[in-house]
Amino acid sequence: MLSRRDFLQVAAATTVLTGAGGGLARAAALQALSQRDLLQFEALGQVTLLHFGDIHAHLTPLYYREPSINIGAGGAAGLPPHLTGDHLLQAFKIAPGTPEAYAFTCSEFEALARGYGKLGGLDRIATLVKAIRAERPHQTLLLDSGDTWQGTYVSLQERGADMVRAMNELGVDAMTAHWDFTYGTERVKELVAQLKFPFLCGNVQDSTWGNWAFDGSKIFERGGVRVAVIGQAFPYTPIANPAWLIPGWTFGIHERRVQEQADQARAAGADIVVLLSHDGFDVDRKLAARVKGVDVILTGHTHDAIPQAVRVGRTLLIASGSHGKFLARLDLEVKDHAVSDYRFRLIPVFSDAIAPDPAMAALVAGIRRPYQAELGRVLARTETMLYRRGNFNGTFDDLICDALLAERNAEIALSPGFRWGPTLLAGQEITLEDLYEQTAITYPAAYRQSMTGAELKAAMEDIADNLFNPDPYYQQGGDMVRVGGISYAIDVAKPMGQRISELTLARNGTLVDPAKSYVVAGWASVRQGTQGPPVFDVVRAYLERQKSVSIPPRQLVRVSGADPRGIAACG
Repeated sequence: MLSRRDFLQVAAATTVLTGAGGGLARAAALQALSQRDLLQFEALGQVTLLHFGDIHAHLTPLYYREPSINIGAGGAAGLPPHLTGDHLLQAFKIAPGTPEAYAFTCSEFEALARGYGKLGGLDRIATLVKAIRAERPHQTLLLDSGDTWQGTYVSLQERGADMVRAMNELGVDAMTAHWDFTYGTERVKELVAQLKFPFLCGNVQDSTWGNWAFDGSKIFERGGVRVAVIGQAFPYTPIANPAWLIPGWTFGIHERRVQEQADQARAAGADIVVLLSHDGFDVDRKLAARVKGVDVILTGHTHDAIPQAVRVGRTLLIASGSHGKFLARLDLEVKDHAVSDYRFRLIPVFSDAIAPDPAMAALVAGIRRPYQAELGRVLARTETMLYRRGNFNGTFDDLICDALLAERNAEIALSPGFRWGPTLLAGQEITLEDLYEQTAITYPAAYRQSMTGAELKAAMEDIADNLFNPDPYYQQGGDMVRVGGISYAIDVAKPMGQRISELTLARNGTLVDPAKSYVVAGWASVRQGTQGPPVFDVVRAYLERQKSVSIPPRQLVRVSGADPRGIAACG
């Protein structure tokens, strides 16, 4: 692999020669990467599980900066996935400046991105999947943890049909879901009917009769081993997203139901049990310690990319990242109805190092063709890196807050702590596609309302508890709401209702008055009937007027009470 020293020397030389960290740096970096290297793996046992999740409808390669702040609450503090930057590199013995360092962390992100290029692309994933299936034709299962149908302009226009076509072509064997439900009950039923594989959501019930709404599990035979796959949809979907979109269904963790499904699978002859989950990593870590008989949990929702399997008792937890950046491969040796050995690799999907699969490339091009003119429409240019992911900060959300303040004539702006949305490097144009990749939801109204200081603090305390409650079963897996027009302090170790303090107005440095009303703009309210223009129209108008934006990271949040291993200084 290209060393950090080699990479930085080449990048520096390229800057002298070309004035930008561009072609020569990337050419040198890519000499260290090949499709063969990415696929290199010593096969083991009878079963190969391939896994991805949280692709959020991204069909093409992208940049995605991993978080600089990912704080663990309670017993999860300082444990994977709550390691960032150099802390993660040290824990997993990854050298700085290498392809793995770029893929798994935010360290030196912008410089390394210009050298190693984009990751993902469904045509590249298809190449990897087909190669592994050719090597292990009777042993391989391809499983998707959900958040598949939502997240882009095309998916919003197609209402998820584009991703159903793409996943059918990829040959997925089973999936579960979360954001996929935000197209509404009837549309979900239509899309499920088009799938060529099971839609496993064993924790979703009919709200009237209590019947289970979807198949909960399926047994596959691979390599002479009977593999039971249990599907677990995001348990808090009607809370984190609008309940009025899916009024006929209820969700939950349903720990007892998972145990019953595992026991039933064993009774039906399953040799091993796999939980295909969208719970979030910390929830699944707790679940693994409380449910017996689950051999592997393929977890999703919290977008964590962990280079190694995490063992809880006899259960292996696999976290495969998001946005199509990674494809997980887990080989299992099974003896006496249990996993006796395993081998794992989380494969970074380096787009420039992998040959696109022709069939998938043609399908993706066909899906995007009707929308190409709109997708490429240039709205503005960014002079600084725009990213979303991190417990408190995200410069793309800062941009959204700026737009809400200006276009909605507000004093305070709020942008939800969504974890999906790619990164733009400094100097890139901001296209309509880029904007929708941060805002493509089915309830996009940008509201403008009056809130007292007390109401604002109460709302922020509630969101903070969703993130930092020490009991994972009370966490919902998003990040903290992003703010514009104010700053605040947070002590993540304090109990609910006592974390937020020093709410301060940016315009004059005065404390927010609990009794005073303020004009607040935001978007993605789960309340039915919320009024306002779509957020993508609001931000589009702002960008077209600005033409160029420069948004360095802002110090709006002062954090205390956190394990330092979840906080990194990143470039």
